[in-house]
Amino acid sequence: MNGKNIMMTLALIAAIGVKAQTEVPAPQNVYARQSVSLNGDWNYFVDQQEQGYYDYRMNPTRWGYFVNAKPQRPSDLVEYDFDACPTMRVPGDWNTQDEQLFLYEGTVWFKKDFTIDNSKSRRLLYFGAVNYDAIVYVNGKMAGRHVGGFTPFCYDVTDLVKEGKNFVIVKVDNKRHADNVPTLIFDWWNYGGITRDVLLLSVGETYIEDYTLNLVTSLQESNSKKRTINFSLVLNREEAGQEVTLSIPELKMKQKFTTNEKGQINSQLLVPSSKLTLWSPENPKLYKVLLERGDEVIQDEIGFRTIETRGRQLLLNGKPIFLRGVCSHEETAYTSRRCNSAADADTLLSWARQLGCNFIRLAHYPHNEHAVREAERQGFLLWSEIPVYWTISWQNENTYANAENQLRSMIRRDHNRAAIIIWSLANETPHSDARDKFLGRLATTARSLDNTRLISMAMEVTGASNYVNRLQDNMNKYVDVVSFNQYIGWYRDVNDAPKMKWEIPYEKPVIISEFGGGAKAGLHGDKGQRWTEEFQENLYRENLAMLDKIEGLAGTCPWVLKDFRSPRRPLPGIQDGFNRKGLFSDQGQRKKSFYVLRDWYEKKK
Repeated sequence: MNGKNIMMTLALIAAIGVKAQTEVPAPQNVYARQSVSLNGDWNYFVDQQEQGYYDYRMNPTRWGYFVNAKPQRPSDLVEYDFDACPTMRVPGDWNTQDEQLFLYEGTVWFKKDFTIDNSKSRRLLYFGAVNYDAIVYVNGKMAGRHVGGFTPFCYDVTDLVKEGKNFVIVKVDNKRHADNVPTLIFDWWNYGGITRDVLLLSVGETYIEDYTLNLVTSLQESNSKKRTINFSLVLNREEAGQEVTLSIPELKMKQKFTTNEKGQINSQLLVPSSKLTLWSPENPKLYKVLLERGDEVIQDEIGFRTIETRGRQLLLNGKPIFLRGVCSHEETAYTSRRCNSAADADTLLSWARQLGCNFIRLAHYPHNEHAVREAERQGFLLWSEIPVYWTISWQNENTYANAENQLRSMIRRDHNRAAIIIWSLANETPHSDARDKFLGRLATTARSLDNTRLISMAMEVTGASNYVNRLQDNMNKYVDVVSFNQYIGWYRDVNDAPKMKWEIPYEKPVIISEFGGGAKAGLHGDKGQRWTEEFQENLYRENLAMLDKIEGLAGTCPWVLKDFRSPRRPLPGIQDGFNRKGLFSDQGQRKKSFYVLRDWYEKKK
C-alpha cells in the first residue's frame, strides 16, 4: 500500500466518522488461549469492480456491503445478500475452491456469523493470514486494515461485539502492486483468500502478551555443570506487581516472578546440564512449559538448543552439523492448494524425510504455524524468510515499513520454536546502494529482536570469469551464514560444472540456498534432452560433485521438494502452469534426481 493509499484510507475514516480499532500484537501461542474457532463455511461473493467499497466511499450513508443490510420494506433497494451467497471453507484459498476464481486477482467479500455468551472477557479477533489486503468489519463497524499476506494480525473487538449473534465481514484483495512485499512478479501462485485460521480469543483486561525461553549459547556454558535459560515475559500493558509462575515439570522447576513497572519479567533459570536434553534432529526433545497468572494458564512445548558459527563451521549444540536441506513452498501434495494445517504439512515433511533431510528452507514467506510446529516435533531444522523477493521498491519508505512489519510478525510468532535456526531477509535481490540500505536496516532490526538465531539471505551470483565464481555482496557484513542461489546446468550449461570454481572470501559457513533444474515426471530420454528425468538426474550429479569442492560448505537446499503451481511456467505438455524443478512431482512421484540427492545426503550423515 503506497503513501497515497494510506492517506486516502485515513482521510476516508476521518470523513465518515468510522473509528478503526487499533491492531494489537497477536498473542504468543494463540492455540493455547481460550478461543472460539471461526473456521468453517463463510458466505462470499466476488466484487471485481469493488462496487461496495467505492459506493461506501462516495456515499457513507449507504453502508451496503459493510453492514450486511436487509430490505426493511418491499420497496427497499439492497443489491446484495450475503446469506443467499455460496459458501467457501476458511481457512482456504479461493483459487482451488471456485473454478471461476482460479486465476482471479481482485476483491472477494467474506461473511461469517458467530455467537458469543455473556462473558465479560476481553475479545481479540485473530487472523493467521489473509492474502493480501484485508479490511475487517465486525457488526458493520470497521475493526481495521492489514496489508501483508503471510503473517498473523489481531484486533481488540471488545467494543464491537455483543452478547448473542454477531457477524464479521472481510474485504480480501489479492491484487499485486509494485510497492508490495512481494512485488508484482514472483514465481509462485498468488493464492487469494483467508488462508489461515480465524479465532475469537477471550482474554482478561491484563494478559500475557508474549514470552521467551531460550538457552544461553557459550562455550563456557556448554562445558559447565549448569546451563542458563533466559526467560522474559511481557504483559499487554504496563502493570507492575503481577505474579507469574513458570513451571517446567520434567525439569522439576517451578518459580514465581513479579512484573516490573513496564509489565515485564527478565530473568534467568539455572538447570543442571545432566538433566537437560537438548533438541536436535536426532532427538527433537520438547518440554512442557506452563505459565500461570491468576486464572490465566498458558501451556506450550519448547525445545532448548544452541545454534552458532565458528569460522566456516555451523554448530548445533556446540557440534558441527551439515544441513541436508530442501526448499519447500506452502502448497499441498496431490491437490496443489495452499497448506493450512498440520495434516497438510505431514505429507511434505514425510517426503523430505525420505530424501534424508534434516533441514527445510521455508520459501519464500513465513509458513503457517501448524507446519512450523509439526516440523519441530519431527526434528527438522528450519530457515524462515520474508517475501522480499527479486526487485522490491527499495526507496519507498512504505514498502520498507511493510517488509519490516512482516519481519517483526514472523519473529514474534515463532521465536520460541527451536526448529528455526535462520531468519532470512530476502531472496535473489539485485545489487544496488538502495537495496543494501533497505536490507541492512532489516538485518539490524532482526538482530535487535532475536540475537539467538542466525541471519542470512539468498544471494544471487551473476556470471563467472574463466570458470571462477567469486561471491561479492555488501550484505556479507550483516549475515552470519553466506547463502546463495546458483543454477549451473539449467540457466548455464551443465558441462560447466566440472570446471567451475567458487571463491567465497568470507570466514563464514556457506549454504547453497538453491540449485536444480526442471523435469516432467515420467518423461524419459537422453541426459542431454531438457525436461527429461535423465537431464535433471545428470544435472544433480554434476552439481553435487561441484558443490563438494566448496570450502566451508555447511549445507544445501536444492530447489525444490515438489512441483508447484506458477503462472510463469506455461509450456504446454511440460509445465502446464507448474514449476517442474521438484524432486517429487505434485502427485508424489519420485524423479530420478531424488535418488541422486538421497544417496549424497546419506554420505553427509
